[in-house]
Amino acid sequence: MDAPNRSGYGIAAAGGVVWRDAGQGRVEVAIIHRNRYDDWTLPKGKLEPGETELLAAVREVGEEIGSRVAVQRRLGRGGYRVGRESKSVAFWSMHHRGGHFEASQEVDRMRWVDPGPARDLLSYPLDREMLDRFADTPVPDSVLVLVRHARAGKRANWPGEDSRRPLDNDGRRQARRLARLLPCFAPEQIASADRVRCVQTVEPTAEFLGLPIEIRPAFSDESYQADPVRALDELRELIKAEASTVLCSQGEAIPALLDVVAPRGVAESFVTRKAATWVVSFADGVSVAADYYEDAVR
Repeated sequence: MDAPNRSGYGIAAAGGVVWRDAGQGRVEVAIIHRNRYDDWTLPKGKLEPGETELLAAVREVGEEIGSRVAVQRRLGRGGYRVGRESKSVAFWSMHHRGGHFEASQEVDRMRWVDPGPARDLLSYPLDREMLDRFADTPVPDSVLVLVRHARAGKRANWPGEDSRRPLDNDGRRQARRLARLLPCFAPEQIASADRVRCVQTVEPTAEFLGLPIEIRPAFSDESYQADPVRALDELRELIKAEASTVLCSQGEAIPALLDVVAPRGVAESFVTRKAATWVVSFADGVSVAADYYEDAVR
């Protein structure tokens, strides 16, 4: 779960291993030079008040190297001492999608370097550790952002057909929070089960990104129970699209789908809270990572 801060750390920061395709199966990662310290590091920085780690990581990368990114998978976190305080830094793997670097007072140089030479240049053990974690896993070519619909009241209190049950006030707030989280993954397509509450959950995100919502009836709980093979076939189609895809579904279908497509051993259970999100990364159709986010649940 992403969080504004982590207990036990006086300073919270976040950043990323930002990579780009260098051709012929190679990737390059971005490293920065800070004139004040005369060091080479990964782009990262402190959280602003009330900011989550993921949002801070995306913002800091944009500010320090001018990069628009698609977040893919968590790399982890590490801590160290800064004077009398302890500092925690969370890292993500991020695909560079555009933008250009401009020198600033804080960052005077940026280089795109193969991971091996980049590791030799980095000044700090934590940065080298995160680069090693990045290099240990193939870079994804497809990312599935699987969202459970937000709160929609109790079924017993809704007089109409259940498929038409809308989000309640809490659910609408959660949907607006998702519209801050989901763009971090730079989705290129948005799909939803044919339930009003599912469609409404991703509407603010679709509006913000200017994307249509594709209705996929196969991903409702009822449709999955009736024909799980069809749902899995459609899910594999989305995975093969070599894109970042947001899919909103329900509380029974999501764990069942993840049981099939997520990497083994990443979680004891795929039970998903309302408005929570699983982000599964794939390379050549095989899942390489799965991360859980509860940013919008609050």
